Amino acid sequence: MHIDPQTQTAAPAGGKTARRQRKGAREHLAEALLQLARGHGRIATHHEKSWASITFAGTRHRVTMEFEGAEAVETGECFIAYLPEHEFAVPRQLVADAAVTEVDHRLEPPLMRVTCELLLLEEG
Repeated sequence: MHIDPQTQTAAPAGGKTARRQRKGAREHLAEALLQLARGHGRIATHHEKSWASITFAGTRHRVTMEFEGAEAVETGECFIAYLPEHEFAVPRQLVADAAVTEVDHRLEPPLMRVTCELLLLEEG
């Protein structure tokens, strides 16, 4: 048996393994946003770019969430209210800033698009 250094899992003698993807900050952030949306929103777009200052390094994320249907739009309104103060649990990251930057709301059929920007800083 051989240990695959990328996945830290044992591989059969033939060397083929089912690769287990490790979640990064992007995936953990996406999961946290979906939880905040309480199953009524979906991520339409998610852009990430590196960010650094003299003392900190991290990533800036621009995420557009879509809430379709009357109940989902109501949940989207709560999402907007709670996002800036939400305590995110992203391993090895601190969410230093979370802000809603744009909201597009349509009545028929009910649809709300919420664009938010988040700054994640690497801990330690």
